[in-house]
Amino acid sequence: MIFKAVRDGRPYPEHGLTLKQWSEIPPRQVRLDQLITTKRELALDKLLAEDSTFYGDLFPHVVEWEGGLYLEDGLHRALRRALLQHTTIHARVFQA
Repeated sequence: MIFKAVRDGRPYPEHGLTLKQWSEIPPRQVRLDQLITTKRELALDKLLAEDSTFYGDLFPHVVEWEGGLYLEDGLHRALRRALLQHTTIHARVFQA
């Protein structure tokens, strides 16, 4: 199993963080098998794109809520790590 669970949507309340606020959270290592996705589908062209993080944050965004780690942004990056046989990823984790 790559991820702990796959969901469609966020179970936690809106946090309202801006990209600047996300960038102020230092990245930490997270195990892929502890992440719960908030998207059920991904776009294959984004997964295979070499410049997929060119305009965004280099690190995925994870929201820690009620004991779960929800992958809010960065599904494609996390899946790419898994396909490369990695078990962890560096992500910015916000504690809601």
